[in-house]
Amino acid sequence: MKSSWLTIATFFNIGHLPIAPGSYASLITAAVLFVAAKLLAPISPLWLPLATLPVFFIGVYAASKAEKLLGSKDPQPIVIDEVAGQMVALWWAPTTLIAYAVAFFLFRVFDIFKPFPINWLDRNIRGGWGIMLDDILAGLYTAGVLQLLLLLYQHLR
Repeated sequence: MKSSWLTIATFFNIGHLPIAPGSYASLITAAVLFVAAKLLAPISPLWLPLATLPVFFIGVYAASKAEKLLGSKDPQPIVIDEVAGQMVALWWAPTTLIAYAVAFFLFRVFDIFKPFPINWLDRNIRGGWGIMLDDILAGLYTAGVLQLLLLLYQHLR
């Protein structure tokens, strides 16, 4: 069972890639969600927030277990947090390639540079909760900035 939680925490071993595993996890998530949005958005606009909930809670537990197995605080192979954060980043995004690309880029910027209070969460909340929450907040920042950019675009057209 230990390896199952590690497999989930590393997003089916994407986290073990040698360079930028968090970016790969985010990119794969955005690509899968783009296809899913084309199929599911007409059925319900709430499908993505509802799908994010189990990913988040399972991610908290899996990240906590994986952190202990890997023996360090928020080790690089744990990327389930990027999956959940990218999901949040896309909650209100229009299903266009450009919107998804901008959301991917913005999410990576917020996740890497961690502006306040993302950096506070990263430093002060431990275990699976800390691993997951800073990326959720980065996803919310992304969603907000993306909405502002869309409004600006609409205004300037």
